[in-house]
Amino acid sequence: MGTGKRLVNYALKFKQTLILGLVLLAVAVAADLAGPLIVKEIIDNHIAVAGADFDFTPIAQLLVLFLGLGIVTAIFRFLQYIVLQKGANLIIKKMRNDVFEHVQRLPIRYFDDLPAGKVVSRITNDTEAIRDLFVTVLSQFATSFMYIGGIFIAMFYLEWRLAAVLLVLIPLLYAWMLLYRKYASNYNHVVREKVSEMNGIINESIQGMTIIQAFRQEKKMKEEFEGLNDHHFKFQRKLLVLEGIASYNLVGALRSVVFVVFIWFFGSAVLSGGSVVTVGVLYAFVDYIIRLFNPISGIVNQFAKLEQALVAAERVFRLLDRTGEAVSDEQIERYDGNVRFENVWFAYKEEEYVLKDISFEAKQGETVALVGHTGSGKSSILNLLFRFYDVSKGTITVDGKDIMSMPRQALRSHMGIVLQDPYLFSGTIESNISLNDPRITRDRVEQALLQVGGDRVLRHLPKGIDEPVVEKGSTLSSGQRQLISFARALAFDPAILILDEATSNIDSETEEIIQHAMDVLKDGRTTFIIAHRLSTIKNADRILVLDRGEIAESGTHEELMKLEGQYYQMYKLQSGTSIARSVG
Repeated sequence: MGTGKRLVNYALKFKQTLILGLVLLAVAVAADLAGPLIVKEIIDNHIAVAGADFDFTPIAQLLVLFLGLGIVTAIFRFLQYIVLQKGANLIIKKMRNDVFEHVQRLPIRYFDDLPAGKVVSRITNDTEAIRDLFVTVLSQFATSFMYIGGIFIAMFYLEWRLAAVLLVLIPLLYAWMLLYRKYASNYNHVVREKVSEMNGIINESIQGMTIIQAFRQEKKMKEEFEGLNDHHFKFQRKLLVLEGIASYNLVGALRSVVFVVFIWFFGSAVLSGGSVVTVGVLYAFVDYIIRLFNPISGIVNQFAKLEQALVAAERVFRLLDRTGEAVSDEQIERYDGNVRFENVWFAYKEEEYVLKDISFEAKQGETVALVGHTGSGKSSILNLLFRFYDVSKGTITVDGKDIMSMPRQALRSHMGIVLQDPYLFSGTIESNISLNDPRITRDRVEQALLQVGGDRVLRHLPKGIDEPVVEKGSTLSSGQRQLISFARALAFDPAILILDEATSNIDSETEEIIQHAMDVLKDGRTTFIIAHRLSTIKNADRILVLDRGEIAESGTHEELMKLEGQYYQMYKLQSGTSIARSVG
């Protein structure tokens, strides 16, 4: 389905509002265009033929009618403006909600390839350009087309031959629009793409400002941004030149041509001794020709916004066309948490496997630790368990049921995760633990914090659990953020718990509290731990040592130490050479 047709479909969702606006507009246009006909009537039938018995009464009545129509025009133009603007804003509100909702359904893989700034640009900048289409362009087009139609009807009534000649303006305008769009479309694609890229680099710069300043990369980032901005400026300038040619210059040239035709038509009729045109008809025709170029100018001047909106709509619909997964409301009973990986292979890119023939089992209540060098596949295993990605080959089961047969949301509803760098939302500590889920009461939030030892770290905050949290929790320490994420996981009572290097960014004093929190969380749950600090997983029921996507070693801490393999070497490096003597 084409972009234009899809925009129309959005408009049809609010057709009652738009139809009402168009009806009000039609009344306003009819009342406005009746004015010159009333003046013609006054001139031809009352002033021009007036003699000694001149009667001002009918003229006064017509002037009152003229004034009344002016008032009707003003009222109905105001009403149609409000109604059409309301309809346009309802359309764009619906579209923005649809885009944001769809983003929530897109697979994590999509965001691997598209910077956050570009996604933000689609939801904000591009939809704002589409808003201009509905709020300004379509309103102007509807008004202009009605006026042009009404003016031609009036001119055909007055002098059909000249009106027929002036109809050539319509194909001229259409041809000009096609020519304009041919160039403007290319320019606008580049402009909007550069805006997205600039949003991306701005977002990246803000997120990484400490690194940029620490490594003195300000100049490099400035040059990179200026390069994008210069490219954007270059094509904006091309658009401005194109718009300058296509707007007032075009209308002015057409206006001159029309008046030449008008003078030639009526002048030749008089010189040839043909029918003499009345003064009233002449006035009305001049008035209508002047009025005709107001809507024409309105249409031409909206070409730029029209093209920008169509390009933006194309980008938004491209995002909406990305395959997503509907959020399922299906509920499943809390499973026990027996997890089995059977011959699992996985590749982020086709045939470039990061996991190769992975098989292991984690029973309810057990703790399985995943260790290995960077890129060994630890996080990929947990990404598959959470169904952020799906397996390339093999199966993953929970309580004997293939997770591919479960809706993602239902599967995740009984899982909890604590990340290395926990993400906190703007709000309060309480809202970050409950995530505004009505099932998580304030008492449950306080109990979860108490159980993980969070009260010891957070009790010094002035407002307790009502303490405001800014974006990403930047005003809180690493330990405080981590404890909030532990309490969040505990409050939702998951059957399967994932701890992704949860103790790697905290000080030794807070680590004791975190270790206690981990013990509380793991109780009775199937727990997977990614750990760099091997001392924190000595009590794990099973440790999987990953190497280049394969399980190189598996066993308890004691068993792996006796093997004196990869795990032994890693532990030795972290603990010092004294381990060799103690084991020996």
